[in-house]
Amino acid sequence: MLFSKPKICSHQPNLTWCLRLDIGFQAFRRIKIRMLRGRVKHLMHCTFFLSFIFLFLVFAGAINLSGTEKEIIDPWERYGIYGTLILYALRLFTLLTIPQVLCNFAGLTLFNAFPGKVMLKGSPLLAPFICIRVVTRGDFPKLVRDNVTRNMNMCNTVGVENFMIEVVTDKSINLPKHQRVREVVVPPEYKTKSGALFKSRALQYCLEDSVNILAENDWIVHLDEETLLTENCVRGILNFVLDGQHQFGQGLITYANENIVNWLTTLADSFRVSDDMGKLRFQFYLFHKPLFSWKGSYVVTQVSAEKKVSFDNGLDGSVAEDCYFAMKAYTEGYSFNFVEGEMWEKSPFSLWDFMQQRKRWIQGILLVVHSKEIPLRNKIFLAISCYSWVTLPFSTSNIFLAAVFPIPCPYGLDLVCGFIGAVNIYMYIFGVIKSFPIHRFGHIKFFLLIVGALATIPFNVIIENVAVIWGVLGKKHKFYIVNKEIKIPVTV
Repeated sequence: MLFSKPKICSHQPNLTWCLRLDIGFQAFRRIKIRMLRGRVKHLMHCTFFLSFIFLFLVFAGAINLSGTEKEIIDPWERYGIYGTLILYALRLFTLLTIPQVLCNFAGLTLFNAFPGKVMLKGSPLLAPFICIRVVTRGDFPKLVRDNVTRNMNMCNTVGVENFMIEVVTDKSINLPKHQRVREVVVPPEYKTKSGALFKSRALQYCLEDSVNILAENDWIVHLDEETLLTENCVRGILNFVLDGQHQFGQGLITYANENIVNWLTTLADSFRVSDDMGKLRFQFYLFHKPLFSWKGSYVVTQVSAEKKVSFDNGLDGSVAEDCYFAMKAYTEGYSFNFVEGEMWEKSPFSLWDFMQQRKRWIQGILLVVHSKEIPLRNKIFLAISCYSWVTLPFSTSNIFLAAVFPIPCPYGLDLVCGFIGAVNIYMYIFGVIKSFPIHRFGHIKFFLLIVGALATIPFNVIIENVAVIWGVLGKKHKFYIVNKEIKIPVTV
C-alpha cells in the first residue's frame, strides 16, 4: 500500500495531468539548479578576481609584504626639473582610465557573470512586431544570404511569430523571395538632409516615410552582416520588448564561436567580451544611460524613438554612427537597458583589418567628443574614456620608463595604478572564460587559451598604439570595411 498509485491518477485524464505536473516540476527544478550553478560560478569568479588583484599588487610592488624599504630616489636631482615633470605627467595619464576601470570592476562583480539560460517572461505570441535589420554594402552576398536563413530559423525555433528580416544594402544581393524577408536597396542618388554618409546614410534611408513600413510601436534589432542570433539572445530580446520600459537596449557579443579564422585577433577580442559584461552592463543596469556609449550591433530600438533621434547627423556622426546616435539619444532623455543573451560575431580575419577597425573607432569617437551638437555633460565620461585611449602611447611608455627612470610615487597612486593594470589584465582572462567554455575545449586547451590571451596583450598594445597615432594624424571622415566572409578553398 505504501507504493500504490494515488487514486487521483487511476484514471487516464488525471494521469495525464499528473504527468504534466511532474514534467513542469522537473523543468522548474532544472532551472533552479542552473541558477544555483550560475551563482556558484559567479562567487568563484569574484573570489578569483579579488585574489588576482591582490597578487598583482604584491607582484607590482604596490603592496609590500616583505617589509624591505624601497630605495629613496631624488628625481629632481637625478632627472632635473623638466625630466621629473615629464615623468610624473606620463604617470598621471594612466589615471584617465579610472572611470571605465571602476565600471568594469563593478559590472563584473555586482551582477551575475554567469546568468545561464534566458527564460521567457511572456508568450512570444504577445510580443510586438520585431524587424531584424541588417545593413551591408553588398560586398558579401553569400554571407548575408546564409545568415538571413540561419537567423530566420533561429527565430522560428524560439517561437517568434511577429517578425521580419530586412536587409538594407547599397548593391542588390538578390535575396530569395520570402514573406518574412525584405531587401531594401539604397539608391545611389539618395542624400540625407545633413549629408550623412556610409552606414548612417543607409540607416536613415530606412526611416524615410516612403521606405519605412514599420509602425511607431514596433521594434528594430540592428545587426551587422556577420552577426548570428542565438536562442538566448532571441529570448532576451522578447523579454526586453515585452517589458517595454526602455526605448533602447544592447547585449553581449562573443567572437569565439564555430570556426575561428584568426586565433590572435579572437583572443585579443576577449577584452571586448569582458567590456560588455562589465562596463556596458553596469551603465545600463544602474543608470540606464550610455555613459560610455555602446556598439553598433545587437542594438534594439523602438521605431518611434529611433525616428526621433535619427541617423541624419552629418559627417561627424557618420564614422562612428552608433556612438553619435547613443549620445544624441542620451541628450534627448531616452532610457537604455541591458538585453540578456549573447549574439555571435567574428573577429577581424587579418591584423590589417584589426588595426583599421580600431583606427576607425578612435577617429569616429573623437569626432563625437568634439561635436558641438552633444553637450559636455552628456559626453563627459565618453570624453575621458576617449582621451585615455588617445594618450595610450604616453601611458604605455610607463612600462619602459618605470624600469629605466624610476620615480617615487605616493602609496595611493601606486595602488590605483596597480589596480588599473590588474583589472585590465583580468578582463582578458574573463573574456576567455566567457568565450571558451571548459566543456567545449577541455581543461588543458582552456588553460592554454588563457595563456594565449595574456600573450596577445603586447600585440594588442602595439596595434592600439599604431591605430591611435594613425587615427589622430590621419584623415577622419573615412569608413574602412572589414572583410567578413570566409572563403572556402575549392579542391578540383
